Amino acid sequence: MSEETGRNTRVLGRENLLTIYLPAATLAAGSGIAAVALPVFAKSFDVSVGVASQVFVAQLLGLMAATVPTGFLIDRFGRRKILLLGPAIVAVSSLLTAYTQTFPELLVYRFVGGWATQMWMLSRLVMIADTGGDRQRGRQITGMFGMDTAGRLLGPPAAFVLAAVWDIRAAFIAHAVLSLIAIIPSLQVQESAPGRRSSAGEASQSGGRLSTLAGLIKYSLLMFFVAQLLASLTRGTLFSGAVNLYPVYAYGAGIGELAWITTVAGVTAIPIVFMTGAIMDRFGRKKTVVPGFALLGLTLAFIAYTAYAGLPLETYVVGFVAMQAAQNITSGNMQVIGSDIAPADARGTFFGVWRLVGEIGQVASPVAYALFAESSGYGTAFVFLAAAAVGTALVLGTQVKEPLKRPAIETGAASQPEPARTGG
Repeated sequence: MSEETGRNTRVLGRENLLTIYLPAATLAAGSGIAAVALPVFAKSFDVSVGVASQVFVAQLLGLMAATVPTGFLIDRFGRRKILLLGPAIVAVSSLLTAYTQTFPELLVYRFVGGWATQMWMLSRLVMIADTGGDRQRGRQITGMFGMDTAGRLLGPPAAFVLAAVWDIRAAFIAHAVLSLIAIIPSLQVQESAPGRRSSAGEASQSGGRLSTLAGLIKYSLLMFFVAQLLASLTRGTLFSGAVNLYPVYAYGAGIGELAWITTVAGVTAIPIVFMTGAIMDRFGRKKTVVPGFALLGLTLAFIAYTAYAGLPLETYVVGFVAMQAAQNITSGNMQVIGSDIAPADARGTFFGVWRLVGEIGQVASPVAYALFAESSGYGTAFVFLAAAAVGTALVLGTQVKEPLKRPAIETGAASQPEPARTGG
């Protein structure tokens, strides 16, 4: 379990609102607009579903490639600089996407956008680990993901309007503008670990990184990494938007259909995300993550059935909404557990290595999904995702210990060390 920090912030305080929740919602709104437009935009280059999926794979490769370098940069140069730089690079990559003329060029810009997105996410998670108490991080991180979900609700209708009034490329210009706007409230963010960049601190960090790498051989941590890999294999296709290739290619859905499908699913998800954070902080992390992944496996199995049986789009939508609800039970859970076990002296490096494991699964997920879809059909592709979800629940339920076992601490109060106890 991570150490309690000396500085706790109120979960719903002004600082968290301006530096976590508002930027997350703004960035998500832009990402939601781009995500809905991407499948249709990729198809406009007259490529197959397997080739079209590469736009999502390229972005995920950027997310994966950025993990360890970003973790090192966070520890070396500080959290704040990386936090502000990430959205700026996202804006540039999305603006270039709007004016791309070839499919390979599009892939390059999506890779850069993925790299920059990882910069913001990792620096934000490390800052939460720096400042949030054990009984706060669940609500802070799931709150961030909840605002991400809320922001993405604006994406589908906005993408539809932009495509109808102007052109589908306008969606990427909107993404660039919103990414720049997201930087504004973050300008007041203070460096959460200012003392860790002195020359003495750098030597300490070097030793911290070595101890971090040595700690990876622990069985419990290795099992957490296995669970993270399986979780990413499940959700990589869902998070990236590659799952929307199914309605586009199987049912001929356009941006209008994708807009209302994802909007309906998003509306059902918002209260679930915020509720799971409160449950994790009060009762423990595994109370939501294990049943969440088990339910996610069941809903994906139902979608596989709709594909095998050739059922109409409306039936798929029912399964998709249920799947999104189950997915949001797990939203942010793995990040909360990661922040619990991250070593205080090398959080950036630890997060980088851990997220590398996760991003490998994120990249492999849409690749495997597309390969199964083209070779064996969409039903088999969804069975693969379902099996990964069930595997995640099994590993977390049986092989990973609950990291939070202490009595609840009053929200917003400074943490106090517990007296030593015996017999427990």
